[in-house]
Amino acid sequence: MKKIVIALIIGIAAGIVDVVPMIAQQLNGYACASAFVHWVVLGLIIPFIGWNLKGWLKGILVSLLALLPVMILVSEKEPLSLIPMTAFSLVLGAAVGWAGEKWVKAV
Repeated sequence: MKKIVIALIIGIAAGIVDVVPMIAQQLNGYACASAFVHWVVLGLIIPFIGWNLKGWLKGILVSLLALLPVMILVSEKEPLSLIPMTAFSLVLGAAVGWAGEKWVKAV
């Protein structure tokens, strides 16, 4: 149970980091909520995937794979939004993977 709580905290932290700039740009509340939930869920998934990769690399791959459906939807009306979405997925995915490897696996 302790591992799940730590993973949840990691996901919440990543969600906050992703959503703060969105709120500053006054983006739609649904988009902000979606991004937050996306990272909370990834925080619960990434640390527990058993791929034989470094945590940061696993985090990047999983976060980009999870982002693909959203990218397809967004690309229709706002293709330039794909740039920050991808950048945040790379950085936050690596961070979630690293944190999961460091703190979730250590418990």
